[in-house]
Amino acid sequence: MEVASYDRVLSGRERAALGERAAALVPGLAAKDVEAVALTYVDTSGITRTKAVPVARLEHAAAWGVGMSPVFDAFLLDDSIVTGRFAGGPMGDLRLHPDLDRLVPLAAMPGWAWAPADRVDQEGAPHPLDARWLLRREVALLAALGWSVRAAFEVEWVLSDGEGEDFAPAAGGPAYGMTRISELAGYLRDLLKALAATGVEVMQIHPEYAPGQYELSVAAQDPVAAADTSVLVRETIRAVSFEHGMVASFSPKVLADSVGNGGHVHLSLWNDDDVEGPVNAMASGEGPFGMTADGEAFTAGILESLPALLAVGAPSVASYLRLVPSHWAGAFACWGLENREAALRFITGPLGCRAEAANLEVKCFDAAANPYLALAALLATGRMGVSAELVLPEPVDVGPDAVPAEERAGRGIVALPSSLGEALAAFERDPVLNQTLGEAVVDTIATVRRGEIALFEGASPEEVTEATRWRH
Repeated sequence: MEVASYDRVLSGRERAALGERAAALVPGLAAKDVEAVALTYVDTSGITRTKAVPVARLEHAAAWGVGMSPVFDAFLLDDSIVTGRFAGGPMGDLRLHPDLDRLVPLAAMPGWAWAPADRVDQEGAPHPLDARWLLRREVALLAALGWSVRAAFEVEWVLSDGEGEDFAPAAGGPAYGMTRISELAGYLRDLLKALAATGVEVMQIHPEYAPGQYELSVAAQDPVAAADTSVLVRETIRAVSFEHGMVASFSPKVLADSVGNGGHVHLSLWNDDDVEGPVNAMASGEGPFGMTADGEAFTAGILESLPALLAVGAPSVASYLRLVPSHWAGAFACWGLENREAALRFITGPLGCRAEAANLEVKCFDAAANPYLALAALLATGRMGVSAELVLPEPVDVGPDAVPAEERAGRGIVALPSSLGEALAAFERDPVLNQTLGEAVVDTIATVRRGEIALFEGASPEEVTEATRWRH
């Protein structure tokens, strides 16, 4: 939704323009036999929530929104509700406004279209807990300083053809093996066709480590588009899986004794003020592995806040069953060149295209995260690093758990929180996130995280994974 200011209400003229634009799109949707449009947003627990409208109501929805209670900000992953100072309870109402720039028919769900939604109050002002608005604000703050970010989410999932709530891997071939593509060739073909039809640029797809597990990478985009695409990709995977008689799970941990699903984030910082065009600050500099001083500072800002960032990027009790050493999950707050055990993996890309390809991979995040909130927090801490001109410690070129504990301390290699409670404590202490996200967001995140901690108090790893398995 194109709004000139992020801090004022929608004007009557803007509402009329949105309605007219939506009306112009309706005939094209009808020609493609689209009957309804699903409007989605992601809640604090990382669940994609929705309301849908018939195509004939799209014009009204674009201009005036669709009613939705703000209580979903305080939903836990099991759909129980907690109450904080700024969320929870029966009072209030919001309006969901579809972003018409991202409206697209869903090839995996014939008869349906999809659009991510912005949430505003009844007066038309942005809802302070709307993560998509928070992310747009962070993008605008960086732009005011002459910077932009390109981002992409890796999507990992497992497929089950089991009965009921049980998990039975739908493919059993070797990790990364061609056998696993052969087992589900038709499914993977249909998935790629559906994503292409919705405008998603897939870079690669491959079998992952665990039985029945796959991973898909997409092209980098601006942060809001990247978060939108991550939602679209996951819902497309889910729909194609159902069509093929399987169920997809993006949960951080599907079986207690197996590896989990990550939600790695790739980021690159770009200087938009260069006279010759945007320049990748992660390349063509004189800093570590070709970073510029600003690229290094951006990375250092994220590294400094990484324990606190886990409350946003690894937001479930199940996340910490995944976040263990020797699983390529990034269990230590450190960085390194192509080090898959470091929480921050720096990637130069192949010689000859590094100016375009160099980027930072955040490995400790998973798919239980709200992608908009995760990116907003990452951009805020990276921006702080640039402003403070932070410097990175020495890179780590081995598995951090192989470094003796006394040496790790001297090198600044710190184990990341091993529980959601530890991550939440770091989050509530972090001055950057508290200042940039604001009191309402911080309180609501803390309330929801404490609610999930209480929900799984005393539960075994097996009980946690069983309760979480099909929620994300």
